[in-house]
Amino acid sequence: MEVSWETSVTDSINTIYLLFSAYLVFVMQIGFAMLCAGSVRAKNAMNIMLTNVVDAVVGSISYYLFGFAFAFGSSNPFIGSQYFALKDVPNTSYDYSFFLFQWAFAIAVAGITSGSIAERTQFTSYLAFSFFLTGFVYPVAAHWVWSSSGWLSPSSSTPLFSSGAIDFAGSGAVHLVGGVAGLWGSFIEGPRIGRFDAFGKPLQMRGHNATLVVLGTFLLWFGWFGFNPGSFDKILVAYPNTTDEGNWTGVGRTAVTTTLAGSMAGITTLLGRRLLVGHWDALDACNGVLGGFVAITSGCSVVEPWAAIVCGFCAAWVLIGLNILALKLQYDDPLEAAQLHGGCGVWGLLFTGLFAKEEFVVQAYDSGQSGVVRPYGILMGGGWGLLGAQVIEVLVIVGWVSLTMGPLFYILHKLRILRISFEDEIAGLDISSHGGYAYVAHPEENYPRFYADYMHMQE
Repeated sequence: MEVSWETSVTDSINTIYLLFSAYLVFVMQIGFAMLCAGSVRAKNAMNIMLTNVVDAVVGSISYYLFGFAFAFGSSNPFIGSQYFALKDVPNTSYDYSFFLFQWAFAIAVAGITSGSIAERTQFTSYLAFSFFLTGFVYPVAAHWVWSSSGWLSPSSSTPLFSSGAIDFAGSGAVHLVGGVAGLWGSFIEGPRIGRFDAFGKPLQMRGHNATLVVLGTFLLWFGWFGFNPGSFDKILVAYPNTTDEGNWTGVGRTAVTTTLAGSMAGITTLLGRRLLVGHWDALDACNGVLGGFVAITSGCSVVEPWAAIVCGFCAAWVLIGLNILALKLQYDDPLEAAQLHGGCGVWGLLFTGLFAKEEFVVQAYDSGQSGVVRPYGILMGGGWGLLGAQVIEVLVIVGWVSLTMGPLFYILHKLRILRISFEDEIAGLDISSHGGYAYVAHPEENYPRFYADYMHMQE
């Protein structure tokens, strides 16, 4: 079949845009690596950096062999196909650029989970659950929400509650999945040694390098411009009966809502924590920014900029409140990953059900067609349909990840291959598992207390 010049140019531009977005999302792996490295103690820096490398390399293989097929390989509403590997997926509408973009999302999920179980997890067990998470658990959730046949998808021929759940770039499918997985891992492993005293009072256990945390935050911010606006995987799509010419009309707005939500959450968290602890903390601001991004990721394409500010403000207080609750429950998450990605992910899904604008919903999911009626935000007059679908997504993702990752972590725990030994945790994972510390200076200079404890144990 002969392809017209206009079609060829359109396809080329869409492919370039999607690949560029995939590259931006992959930059987030650098951001995760820097954020994680700076947030842990120096004696575990090499370990956490290696886990971030593993997220990419193991995730590539597992997503190629299994994950993409489970996510987009069939018309079954609940799970993808039984086919293995990208080449076997019987759907010619998906090309390699789409695969690469979805792969970049998949490896981000494991990066979220790694933060929750940092500083106390055996590396071999990390390999196992990283492969399982990116190859099966996440892809099934992605199939529900993003496959055109998924039972939660707003693009389904029979969408749930005539709406489907709007999770445009993955507050639920990516962040909530990673957050719940991390929650179970951290809960089953228990707190790090020294995080709470004998009376349950939390003790300070700060990361070793705030510079890396700030660098990682800005790299994640940069990558989010591929994560959210890039989820318009085709920007040149003809809009009938309108003056607009394609999805590109929503790309700029999506970037703006992303920026505003993160910025508002950052300043609100900074001020809120200043009132609670009495000093300004750059790390609080960084986590707040990321919490705002997580929350807006669901509805970034379907809300007004002013609503994004509301989203960020509330996300900050969700994060602050969950962190206070975590300490009261003696729950230890070194990077606040479960609270940030899980809690703010839940808020983001609910926020979309409250504030989505009808015009933008039609633009994002029906190519701006005239006469289309869709449920939209309940506070915008759109009824209960969309909010109901959003609540269902929250419940089923929490349930799905709990039923899959919870037992996996428990089995690894019972086999005694999940948590490292007391001695290795005191010494640090770098020297006990990776052949030496991350920094080249003599350990007596950079790690005096850890080095002394380790040498004492060797005696």
